[in-house]
Amino acid sequence: QVQLVESGGGLVQAGGSLRLSCVARGRTFSNYAMGWFRQAPGNERAFVAAISRRGTSTYYADSVKGRFTISRDNAKNTVYLQMNNLKPEDTAVYYCAADYAAYRATGYYTSSSNDYNYWGQGTQVTVSS
Repeated sequence: QVQLVESGGGLVQAGGSLRLSCVARGRTFSNYAMGWFRQAPGNERAFVAAISRRGTSTYYADSVKGRFTISRDNAKNTVYLQMNNLKPEDTAVYYCAADYAAYRATGYYTSSSNDYNYWGQGTQVTVSS
């Protein structure tokens, strides 16, 4: 079992920045590829970014490419999402997720929510115009 706890959400003006954190408790963090997803009211949960279990590979949704950066610190069991130049359309609940990947190549990551085994409770990000 892996427990994921997000933090760092809040209210920010358009053009501003936030950094989300997700701390994992339980199993060996470095065995998991990690992802960030978001869900706006009335919308389905959407992929934002993913990172391989050693942090060597990353992947982004087109809508956030160049503005968001995913990273991880395996020594701290934490994955981060640095969000710059925020836009009102980035407003959503942001979730981190863990995909058990110890048996996969070290560069493995996935953008499919169906591949993730564990989810956090989410943190609200609101961007005002």
